Amino acid sequence: MKRFLLRRLLPALVLGLIAIQFVRPAHNTAAAPSPDDLAVKHPMPPDVRRTLEQACYDCHSNTTHYPWYASVQPMAWWIDYHVRAGKQHLNFSQFGAYSAKNAARKLGAVADEVWHGDMPLPSYTWLHPEARLTADQKKQLTDWADGLQDQIEPK
Repeated sequence: MKRFLLRRLLPALVLGLIAIQFVRPAHNTAAAPSPDDLAVKHPMPPDVRRTLEQACYDCHSNTTHYPWYASVQPMAWWIDYHVRAGKQHLNFSQFGAYSAKNAARKLGAVADEVWHGDMPLPSYTWLHPEARLTADQKKQLTDWADGLQDQIEPK
């Protein structure tokens, strides 16, 4: 049995791993900020913008900064899945296209997710320690999101 594994299964596995390297998802990289980008529509303090770019924009915008391992399968597929799922829930690059009600709801969700520590995802912060939010950053983001939510759709 061991001989079968070494002679048949191992070479097939290696060939399969090599073959999947040629099947790559398209990268999520915009040349310039969209006119509907959150930062274009709603200017924000520099600290908030920096925090959003470090902790949120890779998965929730049209501008993902890809690490070296994003070129290796199956990691590229996993990253592509997370980026597509993140943008489906909230896309800061298309924020201006949301209705006022939807934009306000999404800002409320941002505040809740950040405050409760559900975002950014632990799988993201594990590989991107710069995205780990301090208590001050969480408060700053939630206060900003709550304030902008009130501006967009007063209660």
